[in-house]
Amino acid sequence: MYSGILAGGRTGPHSLPLARIKKIMKKSGDNVNMISCEAPIVFSKACELLIEELTRRSWMVAMQRKRRTLHKEDVVSAVIATDIFDFLVNLVSADSTTPIDLTPVEREKLEF
Repeated sequence: MYSGILAGGRTGPHSLPLARIKKIMKKSGDNVNMISCEAPIVFSKACELLIEELTRRSWMVAMQRKRRTLHKEDVVSAVIATDIFDFLVNLVSADSTTPIDLTPVEREKLEF
């Protein structure tokens, strides 16, 4: 199933390039010299799941606002409204755009 994945690029069942993930992992610290062959695969899957969940919640915000186009403000609102994305709040609040505040009812709908 995973044959050819470690050759780099987008081979296998992953949509994110494993070579780039490995490169980012190597640049993450001075004492990172070697990375096991399974680590980029795990990080790739984790990133895919994070992107999928963030997109799903952002889409729900857009639909609540009666739009079918996803805007930056929808992503910001989804990050602020969801506790599991608290680690991203500083990143989106450092942005110059002001997110649209969600009502308590809209906030509740985003929580699964």
